[in-house]
Amino acid sequence: MSLDTPALVQALTSLLGARLVAYIGSVKETRAVRQWAAKERTPSPEVIKRLRDAYQIARMLNNTNPPEVIQAWFQGMNPHLEDLPPARLLRDGESHQAALRVLTAARTFTTTTTTGH
Repeated sequence: MSLDTPALVQALTSLLGARLVAYIGSVKETRAVRQWAAKERTPSPEVIKRLRDAYQIARMLNNTNPPEVIQAWFQGMNPHLEDLPPARLLRDGESHQAALRVLTAARTFTTTTTTGH
């Protein structure tokens, strides 16, 4: 993924919405998300990593689901993640391990929704 941070934030916001991007980015206001997208402010490297992970997962889900389903998936309790919402795990978990767990859950979800099980 070669998107610079503002492009990454814009693309992720189009899939998840500004509130969910703010939540994953550990900021209280969507204004920070708008500032990241406008190059007025730069998130920390740790937050950029989380946003990249979230974007990779959201793009994968976007292959078979509309943005509303992706947003609901990121926010809903997930049985593959000990009933934690994927967005919360990405925000609060140890970055690499959390991203792998959420990616695995997303692959399971994609497989289930495309096969109808």
